[in-house]
Amino acid sequence: MIQIRPASERGHIDHGWLNTWHTFSFADYFDPEHHGFRSLRVMNEDFIQPGEGFGTHGHRDMEILTYVLSGKLEHRDSLGNGGILQHHLVQHMRAGTGIRHSEANASDTDELHLYQIWILPAKGGLVPNYVDKTFDPAEAQGKLQLLASPGGRNGSLDIAQDAFWYRTFLQPGQSVSLSLTDEHHAWVQVVNGTVTLNSSSTLSTGDGAAMSGEKELVLKAEKESEVLVFELG
Repeated sequence: MIQIRPASERGHIDHGWLNTWHTFSFADYFDPEHHGFRSLRVMNEDFIQPGEGFGTHGHRDMEILTYVLSGKLEHRDSLGNGGILQHHLVQHMRAGTGIRHSEANASDTDELHLYQIWILPAKGGLVPNYVDKTFDPAEAQGKLQLLASPGGRNGSLDIAQDAFWYRTFLQPGQSVSLSLTDEHHAWVQVVNGTVTLNSSSTLSTGDGAAMSGEKELVLKAEKESEVLVFELG
């Protein structure tokens, strides 16, 4: 079964300094029919104005992943970590027993565009941690590149959940596939472009799709596309 979450139906709030789209319930946006999918709890697409950002605030018991699409993100946290993230430098913050951080647009002139992703951990009370890592985009051209997994398989980021996060860059006509076991589901998020999912559903920029009971996930690009894929236990 495939259920489409159209980009236009996501929750949308424009704060002026922050223009944000919520795939699932988040903050002031509540939708009981879209409150996460399996362990995937948050999928926010944020556009942050120059010099603006989120002041210091706290989190607990969440695996937080940040994927920058354009611009520069400045990170600071209570563990003493800090730095600038750009496209291909992926961030993982384990909130665990508690962590405080701030996130801001590091540019005074350019807009920051990113996806903020939260995954529920398999258990609470973990030791907080922060890691960021640069991934070679060439390894995602026409294939699925693993960005995060339990135990950090194949050099990916280590997340405390039975969840695997991939990305792919596809040229028109290119396709990728992923086998799914009976215990695993999938979420597809189109960052940009247009793809066909399992020869039956067309997804464009901002669209998402939940998959359950499918043996295989097949993406074929109708035009140049960047897609995130989550395999979820």
